[in-house]
Amino acid sequence: MSTYLPTIKQLQYLVALHEHGHFGRAAEASFVSQSTLSAGIRELETLLDVTLVERSRRVVRFTSLGEAVVAKAHRLLREGEELAELVQAAGKPLSGTLRMSVIPTIAPFMLPRILPRLRKERPDLKLMLREETSHDAVESLQHGRVDCVLLALPFATGEVEAAHIANDELLVAFPKDDPRDPPAVIPPSMLDKGIEDGRLLLLEDGHCLKEHMLAACNRPELRGSTSMIGTSLHTLVQMVNNDLGLTMLPQMALDAGILDGTDVVARPLKSKNAYREITLIWRKNSPRAEEFELLAEELRAG
Repeated sequence: MSTYLPTIKQLQYLVALHEHGHFGRAAEASFVSQSTLSAGIRELETLLDVTLVERSRRVVRFTSLGEAVVAKAHRLLREGEELAELVQAAGKPLSGTLRMSVIPTIAPFMLPRILPRLRKERPDLKLMLREETSHDAVESLQHGRVDCVLLALPFATGEVEAAHIANDELLVAFPKDDPRDPPAVIPPSMLDKGIEDGRLLLLEDGHCLKEHMLAACNRPELRGSTSMIGTSLHTLVQMVNNDLGLTMLPQMALDAGILDGTDVVARPLKSKNAYREITLIWRKNSPRAEEFELLAEELRAG
């Protein structure tokens, strides 16, 4: 048996190649040259005396053993991150680097009012932000690419710890001169009609708000056709403003002025599910749990 063990760097290169499926993109993501990354993976294969990656001119394929090694590498790298976090947590709370993913239906509406205060009150905190869909953000958390995620529940997150930030009401948005003359509180039947007519505009897959919209309509089984899909809340607003349909918007987006300069009206929906829960999540048993609780307090205060 070899007395040598794989290095953290070799495992990082292997995981990056698996994630990107391309030597050039993996090297770019790892901030090294392609030759350096390729050499690191070859050294790892030589060290283990196995083939982990089948190389061809156009395709990178992992062997079955390679897939198993990647899965183990994810766990080892995550534990390495936690070791560093353990040391950092012993110092000053909310200091140093903290990597956080934020979903696109929260980031542009919540962060502008929170970040200036965080910079002022927590000058030693270096917050590294990634904007990702809920699906990608949870995956980043599980693979150790980020330390915590600010998203909205309900959403399948796996085994995580969570801190509640706020409940965010979902309202129905429609053109100001809608011929149906909607009442002050929208009945679910109006959305049912919108679904039947193909006029309920939803976000594309990967956004948890799409699921929250359908749950608010009491129609979680629907996924919508391509004619009903928007890529962002701002896109949905413009579609509604041009009388292409109606949609649902979170209160925080309204508070941030998303309807400014439009002829779109938003009114509450008569539904017990017409809200989403803004939540900060992190990996279970993280040594920085107390820091994340402090960060949640800061977010609630914002």
